[in-house]
Amino acid sequence: MTKSPKLVLFGAGKIGRSFIGQLFSRSGYEVVFIDIDQNIVDALNQKHSYKVIICDTSPEIIVVDNVRGVQGQDEEKVICEIISADIIAVSIGKNGLKHIVPTLARGLLARENVCPGRKIDIVLAENMRNADVFMRDELAKVLPESYPLNKYVGLVETSIGKMVPFTVNHQDNDILSVYAEAYNTLIVNKEAFKNPIPVITGMQAKENMKAWVDRKLFIHNFGHAATAYLGYRFHPEQTFLWEVLEDGRIMAFVHEAMQQSAGALQYEYPGVFSTRHLYEHIDDLLRRFSNQLLEDTVFRVGCDLPRKLSFDDRIVTPLMSAYNNGLPYDRIGKVLESALRFKATDINGKMYPPDIEFHKELKEHGVFNTLEKICGLTEGEAMLFLNQINKTNEYE
Repeated sequence: MTKSPKLVLFGAGKIGRSFIGQLFSRSGYEVVFIDIDQNIVDALNQKHSYKVIICDTSPEIIVVDNVRGVQGQDEEKVICEIISADIIAVSIGKNGLKHIVPTLARGLLARENVCPGRKIDIVLAENMRNADVFMRDELAKVLPESYPLNKYVGLVETSIGKMVPFTVNHQDNDILSVYAEAYNTLIVNKEAFKNPIPVITGMQAKENMKAWVDRKLFIHNFGHAATAYLGYRFHPEQTFLWEVLEDGRIMAFVHEAMQQSAGALQYEYPGVFSTRHLYEHIDDLLRRFSNQLLEDTVFRVGCDLPRKLSFDDRIVTPLMSAYNNGLPYDRIGKVLESALRFKATDINGKMYPPDIEFHKELKEHGVFNTLEKICGLTEGEAMLFLNQINKTNEYE
């Protein structure tokens, strides 16, 4: 019997289990999850399978098998898995990446010692721009200069569009079960692979990867946040995204704002995306945002203002792109204005801690300071924006 190729996946969280692990398992791979949650690791090793419960108009339960777990703090075992891996992936969030770099680097060195010249690709399943540059820089800090990082290691940037929210009403006693939407397309950088690109159901290898990463930022992330910020501003009593999108005025405004952001994206990457492609993508996203079964909340989508309103994230990036290139940006600007008012709470009535600090700073030092310090606007840009948002207080 032919042995399955092996994916070593750092991170057994919701995206790791519902998306990356699922796609590779269904394509014939053994999936070895590296995680520090001992309960998750034990459950994986006991059951060797788990369920992905699809919340959509056509509900489905996907059983993901041929899986096991390794405790991330057991460095020797992790290194052994890296040595024999056919491909590696990481799905742990930007804040966690630095923590795995030392072990990953030791694994790469051990792999080179055991299998000299054997190349390895690392799929960076993270929602961040320039994830490949970030990981290359971090690995270079701890690897010896003699290690040929650029020759032997493919750092494969991705665009992660799957929505896997935290939900309060979904009940399943299995610690491994995860709920997700039906969307199942993983976009990866075609040009980054060092080995032949694996045949994975649902994976699409693209050129011009920076454009596809920014499509996620300018359209998906922006539209998602716009729905939350407009939704909370005008319907603070409502919990779910689908509820606020039932207000036709909000739906229309978010649609127009996403189209403005799409215009900025096209200007940044001429010839990559047609207007028809982007508008169809917008319509599909708004349909997915309206999915009642997914139970995505305004709080989850909008919280963490210091990160989501930073100069290189989902609101300010398209805003400044449109502004700098002479394109319409009034709808995008209104989203930022609404974000400054966002004070949604979780099911326990508590704000996200960084948002509490954000509003404390906003109250003490004013909007101008926030636009400069958090959003990265210059004094002139901040003044221009303040003048614009003071012209109107409505979203019609």
